[in-house]
Amino acid sequence: MKVKRYVVASVPEALPLIRGDLGSDAVILSTKEIKTGGVLGLFGKRRMEVIAAAETKPVPKPAPARQPAARPAAALAASPSGLGMAEEAQAEPATTLGRPAEPPAESWRRPEPPPEPLPEAPSPPPRRDRMPTDGRPSADALQDELLQEVRGLKTWIRQLGLQQEADGRSEPLRQLMERLERQEVAAEWRDRLLEELRTEPDFESLSLQPEALREAARAVIERWLSPFEVGGDILDQARTIHFVGPTGVGKTTTIAKLAACETLQRQRSVGLITADTYRIAAVDQLRTYADILGVPLEVVFSPAEAARAFQQLADKDIVLMDTAGRNYRSELQINEVSSMLRTGSASETCLVLSLTARTADMESVALPFIEHGVTKAIFTKLDETRVYGALLNLSLSHRLQPLYIASGQTVPDDLERFSSRRYAALLIGDGADV
Repeated sequence: MKVKRYVVASVPEALPLIRGDLGSDAVILSTKEIKTGGVLGLFGKRRMEVIAAAETKPVPKPAPARQPAARPAAALAASPSGLGMAEEAQAEPATTLGRPAEPPAESWRRPEPPPEPLPEAPSPPPRRDRMPTDGRPSADALQDELLQEVRGLKTWIRQLGLQQEADGRSEPLRQLMERLERQEVAAEWRDRLLEELRTEPDFESLSLQPEALREAARAVIERWLSPFEVGGDILDQARTIHFVGPTGVGKTTTIAKLAACETLQRQRSVGLITADTYRIAAVDQLRTYADILGVPLEVVFSPAEAARAFQQLADKDIVLMDTAGRNYRSELQINEVSSMLRTGSASETCLVLSLTARTADMESVALPFIEHGVTKAIFTKLDETRVYGALLNLSLSHRLQPLYIASGQTVPDDLERFSSRRYAALLIGDGADV
């Protein structure tokens, strides 16, 4: 085995050197970060020590020359040629250093019969598999195996590069990235945030100051989300607002909060419609809120009854409609909810999501509604979780506009308009939980 040591700036730099010196079958035994140069161990440069090795193939030894077998003295004496022992030895073909001497003249050779032609072997039928008849892997199989090895090598190099990059981060920067990972912020947006922070002119000094680094990160996230605040209040833009979403996310309570805000604070006339006739006591819950606020409530069971209910509330400034929480995986049930939302007046649809759900689950819930044209959302149960990254992921990845954030059960106080500044501060935190 041939072993060689390389000292390079990074592991990818050593790969072409290893292939050139040891061949394509070489393997990396170890990698280690070392310091070179400097004085008394100071001011040294960080380098990577790479140990590689390759198997060496043994050189085959030449076969020993075959010496002619010694002939017995009696056989030499009775030789039919009538020559003496010395003359008989001269008649034998001479050898020099194990190689045969010049062959005898043509007159001494016996004529050899021409070789019989070998019968042609029938060509084997084409095989459908990728293994030849001799049991060896085919060229396609070898190519696939080679591609898999190249992909594995690329993955290993990328992971090693990410590890080296993470090792080179400052402690405040590492804590910030770990905080965002715990908040379930997608890797795509964590990497983009890091790239934008690196463009700061004083990034080297900024990365060493925890509070200044968090403030810079808050500013970047606020800039990303500030466009979603443009457009005014949805309650001023549409007369009819439908609320959709899975079960248990707080649609009914959210409708009661909005109705209380419009009735008590803005002095507007409100009408309520509920199609949530599947859940026990769902109608009674909304009817209780309607009685307290003094607003009419219509209960519908079909799209035809929904059209009648809208006619009954035609004199109201705003109509809020509660729909049944349905299985978002069922296309039939999603279409059933959509049929209830077809009204002639200007309307909007809001998706209600709970922040207590995991990011992957919230995305699975939101996508079917987004495919049906829903672009606005209300996020509830802020007070029941400490993980807030799902809102950022859904807003940036799917352009889902957050309108309100609910943080409790109190009507109507625990509901506020979405603020990118307050959300960014909540997501980044104050460093106390690090």
